Amino acid sequence: MTSPTKFSGYADPTLHAEGLYIGGKWHGGGGITVKDPSTGNSLAEVADASVEDAMRAVGAAEAAACGWRATPARQRSEILHRWFQLMTKHGEELATLIALENGKALPDARGEVAYAAEFFRWYGEEAARIPGEYRHTPSGSHHIIVDHEPIGIAVLITPWNFPAAMATRKIGPALAAGCTVILKPASETPLTAYAMARLGEEAGVPAGVVNVLTTTRPAAVTNAMLADPRVRKLSFTGSTLVGRTLLAEAAKSVVSCSMELGGNAPFIVFDDADLEAALDGAMVAKMRNAGEACTAANRFYVQAGIHDAFVAGLTSRMAALKIGPGYDPATQCGPMITPNAVRKIDRLVSDAIAGGARPTTGGKPLAENGYFYPPTVLHNVPQGAAIAKEEIFGPVAPVYRFESEDEAIRLANDTEYGLAAYIYTGDLKRAMRVGKRLETGMLGINRGLMSDPAAPFGGVKQSGLGREGGVTGILEYMEAKYYAVQY
Repeated sequence: MTSPTKFSGYADPTLHAEGLYIGGKWHGGGGITVKDPSTGNSLAEVADASVEDAMRAVGAAEAAACGWRATPARQRSEILHRWFQLMTKHGEELATLIALENGKALPDARGEVAYAAEFFRWYGEEAARIPGEYRHTPSGSHHIIVDHEPIGIAVLITPWNFPAAMATRKIGPALAAGCTVILKPASETPLTAYAMARLGEEAGVPAGVVNVLTTTRPAAVTNAMLADPRVRKLSFTGSTLVGRTLLAEAAKSVVSCSMELGGNAPFIVFDDADLEAALDGAMVAKMRNAGEACTAANRFYVQAGIHDAFVAGLTSRMAALKIGPGYDPATQCGPMITPNAVRKIDRLVSDAIAGGARPTTGGKPLAENGYFYPPTVLHNVPQGAAIAKEEIFGPVAPVYRFESEDEAIRLANDTEYGLAAYIYTGDLKRAMRVGKRLETGMLGINRGLMSDPAAPFGGVKQSGLGREGGVTGILEYMEAKYYAVQY
């Protein structure tokens, strides 16, 4: 195993992150220990925000709001472009930092940094293209003008699994729209957020436009901000259970909400699919961030004619993955984020095996330091197993056999979630026909990766509300204002 590389200071885990980032200044320090999931050892400490700290952040965002709202779109665009360039310049440092605090394998972490930076470039371009509308009324009595204005102060809550990308996917459109923000990253992976805040300073983000808080009291801190009438937007990525709670809290103050919640993505392989292409896609859809992704393939439905060959191929590929610390260049599958994550995966796999499933590789936690679970393939999984209903969030691929197209659609839709789905087939007509019937917000056709800053990301049913990314993403941070004009 190799040691992590040295840092220039933007992404140095030995720093105490200089405390909370409020109003362009660093405040306090210590209180939250950040651990390396490869070993369980401490990496650093970051500040633990109180409700009073959160109110100071809201005040800083309010103080900066008028100036940022009035900043010309081109100027906002140039700041976001500089932030993109700085993230790209420091990409290797950020990737190593992600590998350290998240456990993500370095190649995957490098991909996340590039993807995360792209949101700043995309929304740097969109800042100058905010749409409006001018037309006559059908009656001809007057004219309709529709303008879009910044919605106001936005609270952004991000998860631990993509500590860079989940932040930029929210910060980018919010700043492009003219909003000021308070980012609350997950306490498991806060170092990346603080490193990016320091890059934002260098890019020229004015004081108070972006504020960053870490806390061990997320409910109290978040509820206090949502109750403040100055806060007008909440964007949350996380579990459906927490999302429901936040929606109820936001409703008390009628705060606009965007919610990217849980997933249970089906990966459907038809007999006419290219087997090798399907296996390539399966490895991407399943093993991105070792399966700790909301879009991860959670259920593999494979048609009878290709089922056995698919299981054999997937087993061979999963068994060959090298397990180790994320920052080891040879690692292909890093640790899970916490011991609780390992216990949850073990519970789901054990339940499936008790119901008749057979592991063709993996199937038990590794008896090693750190929070490791091996890449696992389960064959003959019963449809009633808990693993078919719950989001796995780990490197486990349960495979189910199906016979007909209608059966595949029925099984795929048999979930409360509807974030992502995947189809592999040689018949585009079939892919589009099946896609129309799948209850999902996003669909990968002969692709194992669908996320793109230029595309709307989000789900249906219990997978959330609203969309992030693409042309529509910036409108989540804007209010439409209608002018009835007669002249």
